[in-house]
Amino acid sequence: MVQTKRADFEGLSKKLGVSPVSVRVMRNRGMETEEEMRRYLYGTEKDLYDGSLMLDMDLAVGILEEKLKKGAPIRVIGDYDIDGVCSTYLLLRGLKRASLAFCGSEGRIDFVIPDRIADGYGVNIAMIRQAVQDGVDTLVTCDNGIAASKELALAKEHGITVVVTDHHEVPVNENGQVLPPADAVVDPKREGETYPFPEICGAVVVYKLLQVLYRRAGILEAEWRELLQFAAVATVGDVMKLQDENRLIVKYGLRQLSRTPNLGLRCLAEKNNLNLEALSAYHIGFVIGPCLNAGGRLQTAKLALRLLQAGTKEEADRLAEELKELNDMRKDMTARGEAEAVRQVEEQYGEDKVLVVFLPECHESLAGIIAGRVREKFHKPALVLTKSQEAEGMAKGSGRSIEQYHMFQGLCEVADLLPKFGGHPMAAGLSIEEKNIEEFRRRLNENARLTEEDFIPRIWIDVPMPFEYVTEGLIKEFQSLEPFGQGNEKPLFAQKNLLIRSARVFGRNRNVVKLSLVTETGVPVDGILFGDGDAFLEKQAGKERMDMVYYPDVNEYNGTRTLQAVIKNYKLS
Repeated sequence: MVQTKRADFEGLSKKLGVSPVSVRVMRNRGMETEEEMRRYLYGTEKDLYDGSLMLDMDLAVGILEEKLKKGAPIRVIGDYDIDGVCSTYLLLRGLKRASLAFCGSEGRIDFVIPDRIADGYGVNIAMIRQAVQDGVDTLVTCDNGIAASKELALAKEHGITVVVTDHHEVPVNENGQVLPPADAVVDPKREGETYPFPEICGAVVVYKLLQVLYRRAGILEAEWRELLQFAAVATVGDVMKLQDENRLIVKYGLRQLSRTPNLGLRCLAEKNNLNLEALSAYHIGFVIGPCLNAGGRLQTAKLALRLLQAGTKEEADRLAEELKELNDMRKDMTARGEAEAVRQVEEQYGEDKVLVVFLPECHESLAGIIAGRVREKFHKPALVLTKSQEAEGMAKGSGRSIEQYHMFQGLCEVADLLPKFGGHPMAAGLSIEEKNIEEFRRRLNENARLTEEDFIPRIWIDVPMPFEYVTEGLIKEFQSLEPFGQGNEKPLFAQKNLLIRSARVFGRNRNVVKLSLVTETGVPVDGILFGDGDAFLEKQAGKERMDMVYYPDVNEYNGTRTLQAVIKNYKLS
């Protein structure tokens, strides 16, 4: 399907100094004005919004300044995913640095990161009781806390000062938003928020808090800016939309990462054979991020935190190796779980509108990943359930949806079967008794108002564009639209009715197809397709024409540079 947003493409092209195609791509990404497009193309770190614009930010910083000057015991409560780990790292580093500036010592600052399975997400009552026992004066949450009203009320009862920093949605009741009983609540999703772009992750909220705190402590701005790389890693790893400020954070964070002095990140890149100078958002999302997340999934998130804090090459090497091994293990476990889930769907549940799969042997932390893969394969809402480690006879699970199905609403309709659940339109988590799984599956499917048309994946393209239009200059221009990712996807184009002159399969796993194509006007096109090569040859047998969805790239081989179409989707005839 072609995106059809309108604009004066030619006029904006001249004003901005880019091709009309790039203007169309930006318009399709939601930009309407020349100013928005100019900021997108030419924005710098100086265009990042000031942290003091956030509600309660000055109040939170004032509290922390007072506590640091007194040397009060401060405890940071983080989270076990990549955003939580980066937030915790930034907060610990930033508070110690500010304490040094205020009073010449690093202060009394420690942290707690919950265990994914034993503790679950965010602050819990046991953590509050432990803080009371340990004589903690102030709790600071990061990437959590906004929904912890009951837990933080207990902290307040014991006289603990509480500062919440979070980025999640604020809970609501019939009277509107319900803020936790904290001394300061910094969350860009608050009602009446004056911060211009609320779609930031927890680590960016902390980064902005440190901006104001460092300023208050008289620390040079350059020292604060050096921390941008950790906010960038969290932004990509937490799958935030790469729009507005987020794109600038990642763009300039990647530049910092190319020369990072952080031993942990350097070693992690090395173990994964990544060149830091050529690092992209893709590498963070699919290589670095999963390694940092693997500790929290299979062991403890403290491994990833210790990696970021590593003071010697030996320590960083050891921790990077451990995290890579855990991630490799996670990949194997995920592949086995996915294969079993696909088998169940194909053999038993192929006709279902909402797929519910029970994998009793699967690790709890992998249910969401597997649900996402099942959804991608069948283009249907998918829920993957596993045996709960908390109670006998219970199952826990995660779901991933398609745009046409509001998953949280679907769960609300069967809430009587679910002791615990939560989520939003595209994803959800739940607990259920194992004996109720079949009824859960049946009722979800009875209630689902989905049609066969809803299960057909839609491919959105930016504009139909003959490959003849592509030049190296245009490809270079597209690089100025990077970093690509969620909300700022790579530009996709389409061309119809290409003649297939030849197709050859390459690669150790036979997963690369090289195609020699010819357009209707006789122009030759080199195409490359990644996927099951033999399956493509089977489909192609007896068919000689192709419609393709592609993005253009340069192939460099033995010093020769040629243009090629990287084929993302196709139709044979």
